[in-house]
Amino acid sequence: MATEPNSAVAPYEKEGVRGFLHTPIESDGRGMVLTHGAGADCSSPLLVTIANALSSAGFMVLRCDLPFRQQRRKGPPSPANSEADRAGLKSAVVALKGLVRDVFLAGSSYGGRQASMLAAEEPELSAGLLLLSYPLHPPGKPEQLRTQHFRGLRTQAVFVHGTADPFGSIAELKQAIALIPAPTQLIPIEGAGHDLGGRRFDPSTVVAAMLARESVR
Repeated sequence: MATEPNSAVAPYEKEGVRGFLHTPIESDGRGMVLTHGAGADCSSPLLVTIANALSSAGFMVLRCDLPFRQQRRKGPPSPANSEADRAGLKSAVVALKGLVRDVFLAGSSYGGRQASMLAAEEPELSAGLLLLSYPLHPPGKPEQLRTQHFRGLRTQAVFVHGTADPFGSIAELKQAIALIPAPTQLIPIEGAGHDLGGRRFDPSTVVAAMLARESVR
């Protein structure tokens, strides 16, 4: 027997923000801006899975393309344009704040790195972070850590990371997270690589972790 959907999904494009808005039938007043990694876009299986699960739990989710992906369908971002990508994320947060009480900021890989950098720059912008497969360092180059902003990060953060992720081991990530002077949580995904399993990813632990988060502002 067919069941009633728990949320509606519609294209969203406004003031430089482009993506899809997941609107729950029963909202709990919280929202999330969710974005993608360097080689993907907002339609990646991982993001769709998480957005559907969170919206079914009461979150309004804005699943959006970063500015570099809006400019071209394929290809990685340029380091010179990372500031523009953070500005695009901020625009998405501001847009969602017009619809919900508290906005969390989330991203996969490159998107998560830019989200965390934005939160370090503007700690009052979001209620918390969800960082999926944080790219701690390039594969095979553990000396090139991407943690320079961690000591200035005062936004609570949930990290979700595969135990087989070449961008950083669980042990390396634990050591890096210890630099953050804010509440953190690490959710290891056993056997998963950088894509966390894609369509096979079970978002239930992520949903539980985010439902447990409260605004600390």
